[in-house]
Amino acid sequence: MRVTITQNIRADRFVADHLNIGRNEAARLIKLGFVCGVAKPAQLLKTGDEITINMPEAAPIEAAPIVDFEVPTLYEDDEILIVNKPAGLVVHSAPSHKGATLVDWLRSKGFSLSTASGEARSGIVHRIDKETTGALCIAKSNAAHRSLAAQLESREMGRYYLAIVDRALKEDTIVDKPIARHPKERVKMAVVTGGRTAKSAFVKLLGLGNNQELIAAKLFSGRTHQIRVHLQSLSIHIVGDTLYGYKQPKDKIAAIYLHAYLLYLQHPKSGDLVMVKAPLSAPFVDKLEIHKEKLDEILQPDAVVRRFDRFLGLRHPA
Repeated sequence: MRVTITQNIRADRFVADHLNIGRNEAARLIKLGFVCGVAKPAQLLKTGDEITINMPEAAPIEAAPIVDFEVPTLYEDDEILIVNKPAGLVVHSAPSHKGATLVDWLRSKGFSLSTASGEARSGIVHRIDKETTGALCIAKSNAAHRSLAAQLESREMGRYYLAIVDRALKEDTIVDKPIARHPKERVKMAVVTGGRTAKSAFVKLLGLGNNQELIAAKLFSGRTHQIRVHLQSLSIHIVGDTLYGYKQPKDKIAAIYLHAYLLYLQHPKSGDLVMVKAPLSAPFVDKLEIHKEKLDEILQPDAVVRRFDRFLGLRHPA
């Protein structure tokens, strides 16, 4: 597009007015070389000068990811939504993931969502790994988001996890070891001297045979892969978790048996305690089916909480 200048004017202002765009965008086009005959945005153009504007090709608009799944809702009111995240579902978009996410599902359902964490993470206060299942809380307003974020920091909000492991714990235990990115394998985390403080409590629930055991975990920090890393530091692995050392061919693994079972928080508006149980996934239920009668009592929410209270009260006040 060749243009003749009809008045003395700054280059960025002329380009902005001519294309009906902002001055910053006009300056960007000049700096990127799309305006021939202009060296810099502040250059003064004079009457009679001629310049050529070459508009960049518009980037193709990516189609919105197809949301062809449902996510069970466990609790909802005007301030928060708690869902039972299925295995394989990524919570929010990332450069390495192109499919639909939990955020895409939330938008497809028309939920009101907080924007405190940015558009890509609308409503997301905390997350769960892709293959981990269980309770996840969504903030519907920025006020609720701020309240929940503060509770995460103070640990007034948290979760009790269930896991099936490949070697029984010797005893109920606390692991208090720092975690950082693995120095050689960047997809993993590891116990690293100088890493971020991380503390986890693990209690024994039920032996399952073949040295496998159902355990529960409670976190006092929120590091990436924390449960998996702290168990690995004990030479124990979650069944199905080949990333952190479980030994079995992947085609024989039905799931990674880690589940966010109970979520507790102080309601952002009323201040009341909210505790929600997330039903186990189908592979988890199948794995525990022969122990169902014992587990009906062991997995009562009050029983799980009391189990930790007894242990932590005697050994490690939180």
